[in-house]
Amino acid sequence: MPQPGPPSSPIVPVLARQIAAIRLGDDLLFEAVIDADRPTRREVFVYQPRQDRPAFAHSPTAGMIACRHVPHATVFVHEDEVPVPGPLGVRVNGQAAALPSVPAETALFAGRRTLIAQCNGETAANAQDWLAWHAVHHRADAALIVHRGTPDAAAAFRTELAARIGGDGRLAAMGPVMVLGFDAPLGRAGAGPEADPMYAPDAPGKDRMTAPEPDPWSAPLGFTLLYDLLRARFLGRAAAVARLELADLLHPGAEGRTVFDALTAQDEAVILLVGERAYPWAQRREETDFGDHSCLRFDASEYDRSWCLQPDRLPQGVIWMPYRIVGAKPRVVHRWGFWRCMALRYGSGKVSRIVARSALQEDAGLLAMGRFFGAEPERISADTGNAKHLPAREVTGRRTAVVTTMKNEGPFILEWIAYHRAIGVEDFLVYTNDCTDGTDGLLQLLMRKGIVEWRENPYRESGMKPQHAALDAANSEDVIRNADWAICMDVDEYIAVHTGDGTLNALFDAVPDANMIALTWRLFGNADIHAYRDGFITQQFTQAAREMSPLPHQAWGFKTLFKNVGLFKKLGVHRPKGLRPQAVRRIQWVNGSGRPMPEGEWRSAWRSNTDTYGYDLVSLNHYAVRSADSFLVKRDRGRVNHVDRDQGMAYWFRMNHNVVEDRRMERALPRLRAEYDRLMADPEIAAAHAACVAAHRAKIAELKAEPDPAAFHAAITAPRAQRLARLHGHFGLNVYLAGPEVIPEEIALLPPEAPFHFNVDRVAETQH
Repeated sequence: MPQPGPPSSPIVPVLARQIAAIRLGDDLLFEAVIDADRPTRREVFVYQPRQDRPAFAHSPTAGMIACRHVPHATVFVHEDEVPVPGPLGVRVNGQAAALPSVPAETALFAGRRTLIAQCNGETAANAQDWLAWHAVHHRADAALIVHRGTPDAAAAFRTELAARIGGDGRLAAMGPVMVLGFDAPLGRAGAGPEADPMYAPDAPGKDRMTAPEPDPWSAPLGFTLLYDLLRARFLGRAAAVARLELADLLHPGAEGRTVFDALTAQDEAVILLVGERAYPWAQRREETDFGDHSCLRFDASEYDRSWCLQPDRLPQGVIWMPYRIVGAKPRVVHRWGFWRCMALRYGSGKVSRIVARSALQEDAGLLAMGRFFGAEPERISADTGNAKHLPAREVTGRRTAVVTTMKNEGPFILEWIAYHRAIGVEDFLVYTNDCTDGTDGLLQLLMRKGIVEWRENPYRESGMKPQHAALDAANSEDVIRNADWAICMDVDEYIAVHTGDGTLNALFDAVPDANMIALTWRLFGNADIHAYRDGFITQQFTQAAREMSPLPHQAWGFKTLFKNVGLFKKLGVHRPKGLRPQAVRRIQWVNGSGRPMPEGEWRSAWRSNTDTYGYDLVSLNHYAVRSADSFLVKRDRGRVNHVDRDQGMAYWFRMNHNVVEDRRMERALPRLRAEYDRLMADPEIAAAHAACVAAHRAKIAELKAEPDPAAFHAAITAPRAQRLARLHGHFGLNVYLAGPEVIPEEIALLPPEAPFHFNVDRVAETQH
């Protein structure tokens, strides 16, 4: 890659221009531009920041020969019979204005390879490096920088830029650089400063951000005809024009080839520019520069677009828009890449405010770019020495650990442990809180006998929700840190292996290269069983959702069985979290059918979709409701994660699916029975289990004696609720958000096989 040459004291003219505007109501009318080749022709540009209504500009002395509208802006072309000096008198939507007429200065950039960009918070030092990069790598020899700030700020920027580039040897061949200001702001109506993380496209947690106060001088660009105005006023005779931002660097070409060479070599007049968003790993200084940007998002799915064009080859009447040329579409095969250095535009001071750092991966091209600027960016390093983070380690075995949280689940613990021991789980780490049904006593007994590890949930001292507190603590536990494979799951979830002999070994054999397996939920309903009985959950409840059940969105949540090799830093409810950037290329994540999970799902996905669900090899059977009696107890004790949400009628409706029969868990019964009987052969364990069952029955009786729980029990066991449990697949999203009360009786009475779809208008508040 070419390096900066020795200083040769080049003389780079830095020109100053300002465009005046007249305000009519909310609209801005800019100076009428006189065509350099046709002095009788004038173009009037109007910015309409608050509406898309077409403005109409009429001149009594000149005929309007063209009018083109785009969102929030309009351009009018007037033709005089003879050149008319002085202002152009116009009426816009009934309001009169006298627009100054200014001759186009297209000779300034005639025949030059010209860059155009906005400056909206970038520094003169950034602009100097931006010019140097494109002068060296693309032989650009002119630039027009639109300064979006106030006239005073634009003047200060121009003065500093002129002082900086006067002796920069990298700019020896650079021609005129114009700093163009406006005497009125061009920002989007109602928007705040563009540098605010709210406007960074990849910023995490936008829903938790507070919108900045409006500032039209620094807001994102609202005047969509800015570049068409530049065409008419300055750039119509340029040899080529590349539209970038001051945060953008065009990729260097092979063997010195430039973007302008590529443009000249193709048949079309426009080449598409496609931008990758680049980020620093860390911002170490107050003022970030290009060389700090060393990382790209490994899971990027959106790219920024711009253009490079030859004005004299464009057809008449095209419009230069910020991201495309209206009337001259480039062929997709003709493109050139660029990096958008995001910390220059969105200078938040912390990279994590504008992108999830777990998505970042170092890029060799960016590191080479940094060397051009003499930079040494902070590098991604291995995460070592943190006891709260899962360690990076070699794994050759298959020892599997489960971490779970419980509250008053006593009657269901032994079957769950016996089943998972029978299919190959060896270690259980269980956190409990506030139990009153004997759960703690049973688990403490099982721990003394070497069957589980039990811990009191530290949620009170941590200030976290119970489930999150447990997982945070589990990161430091040897039973998890030393496991070969691990998963976080609940006592109402069962790993159902559908391949081989139904064990985890059979699953691992089916996907030998995988180190992550997404187990998609299969919701199992109550099968119209209302009364609690002490029997195997997996054998009582055999009515389930269809495999193709994208709604409600909870139906396809997944939990992740992962190889404990340090790809992620910590446990999460649905999947491990904190993707280690240096480990990205080692991920081999498959779904329940053994198909690869897309990269876009790796960082934060928690549910499957129509492209990623799969049940051929394994599912996670989710017995979220069990019997109506037991659901009363579940509702009474509350949730371990969403502690502020009731489990009411809407929850029962969403999770109770009795649509199809699935008896595949019956083949696990011999293994389950053998392991369960072995545990129950211990008199202490049998007695502890019996005590939990008795406490559960007593709680059911207590709740059914109270008016509100009794009424709720009557509602979920009523014929209407039973019918609705068989109609899943016929309802739209908003029905699940609103709850079953919105379903008319004539719909509830339809047979499951009837061809119908029912939905309602979107609801203001989701029911739980």
